[in-house]
Amino acid sequence: MPVTSDAPRLTDLLLGRVRLPEESFLDHLPDETWEVMVKDWDQRVRSYERDALLPLGEADRQVFIIVQGCVRQDRYPLGEAADAPTITRFRGIGQLVGEAKLIDPTATVTTRCLSKTYAIPWRARYMAALQNERPEVRLALLRSIEDRHRRDERIYATFARPTFQRVSALLAHLAETAGVPDPTLSRRTVINGPTQKDLAAALQLGVSTVENAIRTLRYHGVVEAGYRKFTVHDLDALHRSAGV
Repeated sequence: MPVTSDAPRLTDLLLGRVRLPEESFLDHLPDETWEVMVKDWDQRVRSYERDALLPLGEADRQVFIIVQGCVRQDRYPLGEAADAPTITRFRGIGQLVGEAKLIDPTATVTTRCLSKTYAIPWRARYMAALQNERPEVRLALLRSIEDRHRRDERIYATFARPTFQRVSALLAHLAETAGVPDPTLSRRTVINGPTQKDLAAALQLGVSTVENAIRTLRYHGVVEAGYRKFTVHDLDALHRSAGV
């Protein structure tokens, strides 16, 4: 995938010009370590168009750090038959994806870009060696994975909670981990890429159920839904709707 001129510069990350979601890999990584990692490497930011798959197949030998955008990861615990259940999760800015390749080079996970996505590819063997040389890199990854698991349980696995709260919690999570500020209004956050069908798959709900929850949020002026886009007008209100 060719380098693009509008790819976010890594120096913007280092100088705090790009918001890093709390508890992400890059949030846990010390700034000085990140600066060493990306020295003379900012030309390696790659862009992937919407609906493109990140190369995380069995034959691929790299992991990715998401710089901008939103990806959907699907796992098939019972096999990939047409009617087999899937486990769907969303990943955003600052996350390292494909981490299983650091343990098993043939590990796979279907990772689709829901919006135009910028990511930094790192050879898995290089990242593994870096963790041995710099324990803080391993610690940052372990912390981010543990935080991610806890957040996944809170967002995706709380089946006993009311549907409205679950949909609100997922939208708030996406706003914080993959959203970007609206350039026209500083208080608004735009989530590009996920559809209501994607949300339904992640929460294991019917699409009409998700639509009803979003309709209520829209009625109260909290969220606006568009084509593959959600605009969050009031993140605090969205958190209250989620019951947190």
